[in-house]
Amino acid sequence: MTIDWWTLGLQTVNLLILIWILARYLFRPVARIIAERQAATHAALDEARAAREEAEAARATAKTETAEIARIRAELLSRAQEDAKHERAHLLETARAEAEKARAETRAELARLREAQKEMVAEEAGALAADIAGRLVGRLPDTVKIDGFMDGLVGAVSELPEATRTGIGAAGPVSLRAARALTGDERTVLETRLADLLGRTVTLEIEEAPELIAGLELDARHAIVRNHFRADLDRIKSELANHD
Repeated sequence: MTIDWWTLGLQTVNLLILIWILARYLFRPVARIIAERQAATHAALDEARAAREEAEAARATAKTETAEIARIRAELLSRAQEDAKHERAHLLETARAEAEKARAETRAELARLREAQKEMVAEEAGALAADIAGRLVGRLPDTVKIDGFMDGLVGAVSELPEATRTGIGAAGPVSLRAARALTGDERTVLETRLADLLGRTVTLEIEEAPELIAGLELDARHAIVRNHFRADLDRIKSELANHD
């Protein structure tokens, strides 16, 4: 077999040229494309990894925020319940205080009404007693309206302190109110008895006072001595008003 070295050389040259052409215009662009695609793939993977990490971070943040929101909600709910409890207690206390105030005002009003009723009853009783006493005394002789009260008046004067008795009549006439006008004899008897008691002359300045019903009232400078039906009726009316 004969080898044609020229042909072999040309074929070798052609092969080398073909390899160079393939390496220059095929392998390098393909390698560059592959490298670019690998770079793009790596970039996409990096972006995906970054996106995943960002998503995980966002999910962790969301989870944290959710937990914080739940904590705040629970805290607000607990505070609202506590505030509601305090408000309810305050309202109950206010209601109790208002109820107690209303009860106190009602008791005070009832007491006032009872007191007013007692006073009214006492007034009516006093008026009725005065009317009855006036009617009864009106049926008695006029002498009874004065004579029956002289002893009591002189006795009451005798029970006054000595300093008070000393002042009676010392500066002039003594004022005397009587249920009716005194006769001359009645004036003389009363002035004489007072003079004997006080140890000096006593002059009476007499004023007729039918409202006394029956009896006498001596008005000295430092004392008033009452011995008449009106004083008795007033005392009875006061006792009725103060009676429980």
